Amino acid sequence: MKKLIDAVDDVVVDALQGMALAHPDALTLDLEHRVLLRAEPKEQGRVALISGGGSGHEPLHGGFVGRGMLDAACAGEVFTSPVPDQMAAAIAAVDRGAGVLQIVKNYTGDVMNFEMAAELAAAESGTEVRSVITDDDVAVEDSTFTAGRRGVGGTVLVEKIAGAAAEEGRDLDEVTAIATRVNERARSMGVALTSVTVPANGKPSFELGEDEIEVGIGIHGEPGRHRSTLVPAKDVARRLLDPILAELPGEGPVLLFVNGMGGTPLLELYILAKDAHEILAEAGVGISRQLVGNYITSLDMAGASITLLRLDEELTALWDAPVSTPALRRGL
Repeated sequence: MKKLIDAVDDVVVDALQGMALAHPDALTLDLEHRVLLRAEPKEQGRVALISGGGSGHEPLHGGFVGRGMLDAACAGEVFTSPVPDQMAAAIAAVDRGAGVLQIVKNYTGDVMNFEMAAELAAAESGTEVRSVITDDDVAVEDSTFTAGRRGVGGTVLVEKIAGAAAEEGRDLDEVTAIATRVNERARSMGVALTSVTVPANGKPSFELGEDEIEVGIGIHGEPGRHRSTLVPAKDVARRLLDPILAELPGEGPVLLFVNGMGGTPLLELYILAKDAHEILAEAGVGISRQLVGNYITSLDMAGASITLLRLDEELTALWDAPVSTPALRRGL
């Protein structure tokens, strides 16, 4: 295993410190609880958003802390949920008197621990805490880490759009409804070209032959729908988009999100995006917004995912709203 790390046991703490040092104008770090916070907190009377999960998916979630997105992100060990005390500390730090929305990927540990944190916050301070659980992955219904569908690329879109609604000053009911609507209108699917290597294990988590791909892979290396021989990028895009389109609700234009898993060059992601444009045009689906890059990764896995979000006028306006975070910035 060749990795730029100092000690396997310290990778998360070291990375959090490095991230805070790299973005001093955007982030502060509560090192005790491993929580990244907005350097400039929201004003009183605004809904706060927190999220989090296992590390190894950077820039998710800490890279999306900032104006127009999250108020705090809790970092667990690699591919391991944060604990309730971390989340409770985050809630206490960001509460501005208007309630807190937790955005939770549908993994068993995350769901359970965020629920416990909400109960702790309610008991200790009376803070009203809501949760929206993202479950946009169409690949499999249950997996190693979940009951039900996995939360993947749609989580980024929920954080951005709900974050914009909170930044505008909408109340907790409205922000929760917006986050729920985004999750309900988003569908995703991923593919792996190589395994992921967890630092603590020091070796690939699973084996893929030189000419094999895994279609429907999860962001922790969970099995997908099937393995096949390597095919051209357009065939990969079609294998991802066909099941997404089969389950995508509503009508009208979409936001196309082509995401890298961490080990795939942008050159290849742009090829996949071009192919997705062509396939969607053939299907009569218009693209009005798009995002291409590494936003929800799986350490060093080579691969990609595609997410489609069916937009409406309100969601489009919130997507276009200004945002300033380490990993996503525009309009400011």
